[in-house]
Amino acid sequence: MTATAFGTRTDRSAMVRLRLIEGFELSVDGAVVEAPLAAQRLVAFLALHPRPLHRHYVAGSLWLDKTDSRATSNLRSALWRTHGFGERLIRSSRTHMRLADDVYVDVAEVDAVARLLLAGQTDEVAADAQLLGGELLPDWYDDWVLVERERLRQLCLNALEQLSASWLARGQIALAVDAAFAAVAAEPLRETAHRALVEAHLAAGNCSEAARQYARYRMLLRDALGLDPSSVFTRRMAAVMQL
Repeated sequence: MTATAFGTRTDRSAMVRLRLIEGFELSVDGAVVEAPLAAQRLVAFLALHPRPLHRHYVAGSLWLDKTDSRATSNLRSALWRTHGFGERLIRSSRTHMRLADDVYVDVAEVDAVARLLLAGQTDEVAADAQLLGGELLPDWYDDWVLVERERLRQLCLNALEQLSASWLARGQIALAVDAAFAAVAAEPLRETAHRALVEAHLAAGNCSEAARQYARYRMLLRDALGLDPSSVFTRRMAAVMQL
């Protein structure tokens, strides 16, 4: 798979595997490692910033409300808490640290797949709509997590819509519907996701399904935001109903 900003951390056969989608899970040699929260935060931060980072930057980012000396002390403690597995996971010097290159990170795979899809390189990936529909570290509310969660969410939503369109162009209607459904599930108020789903239903000849999907979206949008679907979407459905 093509390397991205995350480097080469997309090899599923790696012996050290880190999952951040739908929660934190670290496994080494096939066994799940129970890491303390401080160690989890350090590992996740390094995984989401795939480059050598200065220790002061890491400490200051993870412990914003602490003095420099306390933040540095907390970083040393978190690193110590990775004892037993950290030497295979983290590369650290006196000044910098980073995640080891041979660690599989699910976010890296999601990022790589999404970018390939958006570049139109659908033949290079075995695209699974469910792979792109997960949430990064639910219930973590650090600023650095929130920023990356939103970036990844937008990337995956765009990729799912592109995937649906690509399947549609190939005549793979069921897969197009599946990808569009995943986009709708990930962001129920996103019009372009609903439009992708409607187009997939129409391609299958299911005009009633398309009409019901539009009606559900219109009701949801009005209830949530007091808005109506765009004129483009409305005109499209009006033309369908006249057929």
